[in-house]
Amino acid sequence: MRHIIILGDGMADWAVPALGGKTLLQAAHTPYMDLLARQGRTGRLTTVPAGFHPGSEVANMSVMGYDLPTVYEGRGVLEAASIGVDLQPGEMAMRCNIVCLEGDLLKNHSAGHITTEEADVLIKYLQQELGNDHVHFYTGVQYRHLLVVKGGDKRIECVPPHDVPLKPWRPLLVKPMPGTEDIAVPEGGAELTPRQTADLLNDLILRSQALLASHPLNLRRKAEGKDPANSIWPWSPGYRPRMEPLSEKYPQIRRGAVISAVDLINGIGRYAGLRRIAVEGATGLYDTNYENKAAAAIDALRTDDFVYLHIEASDEAGHEGDVDLKLRTIENLDRRALGPIYEAVKDWDEPVAIAVLPDHPTPCQLRTHTAEPVPFLIWHRGIVPDKVQTFDEVAARDGVYGLMKEDEFMNEFMNIENV
Repeated sequence: MRHIIILGDGMADWAVPALGGKTLLQAAHTPYMDLLARQGRTGRLTTVPAGFHPGSEVANMSVMGYDLPTVYEGRGVLEAASIGVDLQPGEMAMRCNIVCLEGDLLKNHSAGHITTEEADVLIKYLQQELGNDHVHFYTGVQYRHLLVVKGGDKRIECVPPHDVPLKPWRPLLVKPMPGTEDIAVPEGGAELTPRQTADLLNDLILRSQALLASHPLNLRRKAEGKDPANSIWPWSPGYRPRMEPLSEKYPQIRRGAVISAVDLINGIGRYAGLRRIAVEGATGLYDTNYENKAAAAIDALRTDDFVYLHIEASDEAGHEGDVDLKLRTIENLDRRALGPIYEAVKDWDEPVAIAVLPDHPTPCQLRTHTAEPVPFLIWHRGIVPDKVQTFDEVAARDGVYGLMKEDEFMNEFMNIENV
């Protein structure tokens, strides 16, 4: 039995009055999701453990069955793994967004969805002007980049920028965690205290604003009517994690692959022992190349026991609060990714088990992540279906799997026997 998880990032949502009180999954035309729900089994999964922020890194690691209190070290370390930065003892990694500020407000977390090529120019400029033996900027993808601080103390409070669109940014600057403000001795291998680390990061933020405001690339973007990338926003600090490969957790996975346009997912995949498959035209946005992703997943299933196909588009649409766009991304995932994969593998001699789910909700009304349980479906040839007829947040409440948590979903999915 081969296994594929098809994950629509942020695909779950709340009921939308303009859609007659339906969620987006209920309102979207998703014949393949509904077919697999009808022919398979469904349930709900709690992907955000108590005490954790509902970030995509938390939720995706949870979907894969990892124990978050044991292995979680933030997004930065995952970005580092994805772009090949081998963190050393004493180095603290952080996700480093390039954002757009407008006066006192954080206008958006993506600098108007800046391209990787443009962002690379700015990140290299910041490294030249602000980098040193203790501070290093690395280019990632689009607005998502990496900051490594040698000797930094991770006991700091950093606000994810996608959680605070159109909010005043100054009150959201980095702070020591409560209770650590007066600590005089750094933690473990750190060289800086939490307060010193927060002061360093805030200094970098303010200095980046002075540097980026007059950069020719930003002047050109403004002249073209685009949002300028006029500040960095570092967050989610951590040290190198101790994650066991999935092959050690699940012997069924002798060889596995991850397909994603998002660095943090590829970073999870690297620590999980999955090979990364790069797909031409994969953008992480609504214009991603669904067909190429589906084709890559089908090819990988010919040689691999496990494939993790991650599609980011719905999450970005949710962050923008765009109901119509999010509906379109859900329908695209169904028609242009799930459909071709199902049609290709449904009659293979070696059966393929398919799971479909979001990692967390990203309600358009809220424009950020929430921690409610998400619906999931599991299908394979010969499975005895439950009574659920559609795939959505409401119907899944009646699914035979009930409400799962921690590694229960992954254990169930990986222990499906050949039929």
